[in-house]
Amino acid sequence: MLKGSCLCGKITFSATDLARAPAACHCSQCRKQSGHYWASVNVWMKGFSMKGPVRWYEASDSARRGFCPTCGSFLFWKSNDEDEIGVALGALDGDTGLHLERHIFTADKGDYYEIPGVGHQEIQADE
Repeated sequence: MLKGSCLCGKITFSATDLARAPAACHCSQCRKQSGHYWASVNVWMKGFSMKGPVRWYEASDSARRGFCPTCGSFLFWKSNDEDEIGVALGALDGDTGLHLERHIFTADKGDYYEIPGVGHQEIQADE
């Protein structure tokens, strides 16, 4: 089971089942909201729970982003059409046993960093 929280602890969450392998998203929206690329793992909504005052921002017509209104932690990414939710790897508590396996939207990455290709599948567009 994965467990996590925001920086101030007012939002907590847990998940039982992974839907997809962990990924780093390099799209401009994730970079703007997180300050760099965003690392997350998608979990199934069945088996996922969250407590606390999550605020949602609809950055597009297809998805929304969840954050803590107190400390500002960007915690979740939820597609409107999928039964899974992305949770921030950095918000998980303790050892997870997870490893980044994918980089997505690499064509949109910032010019100030490189993406090492060793051991990673690089994807240029939506999955």
